[in-house]
Amino acid sequence: MAIIGILGTPYNTVEQSPFWWNKVSYTRQSFIDVFQDLGHTVIILPVDKTENIKNYLTLVDKIVLTGGADVSPYLYGEEPNAKLGTTDPIRDRFELATIKAALEANKPILGVCRGLQLLNVYFGGSLYQDLSQTSSQIKHLQSPTPQEIPTHHISVEKESALDFLPENYMVNSFHHQVIKDLGQGLTAIAHGNDGLVEAIENKEKHVLAVQWHPECTWETEHFDKKIFEIFANGTI
Repeated sequence: MAIIGILGTPYNTVEQSPFWWNKVSYTRQSFIDVFQDLGHTVIILPVDKTENIKNYLTLVDKIVLTGGADVSPYLYGEEPNAKLGTTDPIRDRFELATIKAALEANKPILGVCRGLQLLNVYFGGSLYQDLSQTSSQIKHLQSPTPQEIPTHHISVEKESALDFLPENYMVNSFHHQVIKDLGQGLTAIAHGNDGLVEAIENKEKHVLAVQWHPECTWETEHFDKKIFEIFANGTI
């Protein structure tokens, strides 16, 4: 059994908070459910002072970076594009420091959506701040289609962590930012039919990240559940 540390998503805008006017750190219940279904324990790690990170890491075996706000473009040397969404520099700083500490402690990391994007930036890569900066004609922000329904295809590299996925696999999609320049030491292991990066890995450092949201589909899509299984069971 592994103890999985999921970095909490901060909700800092008290006036608009659905949590009874409180600031909170939370995560999707589906992240908790999939790891518990696989027999593992989950701890939600709140966005906190960076000096507390090493203490948090003593409590967990592996780290999960989840979705949320756009990654701040200043982290990769760009000014904000007109279509940039909400950013959270406090979360950015905390999660980047957590990535650094987790890698130093040799703790595996799984990134989902924003988590993939932030990992790419940590390794020196950059992002398209909005899909309008690309030539893609695929709808990557699939609303109003429900999140549990896959909507577009990907292709996966052979002999990668995800090579168990079927050919032309379908995934869901809820993002408007995407990898531009790949970070140093990372390998792009899945692409959409538009050529955009859909998954990355660093085998040496035990890093795996996907652009889609398998936590929304794991109950109906066996292969999405297996992503969590190989991560939690230590096969990456």
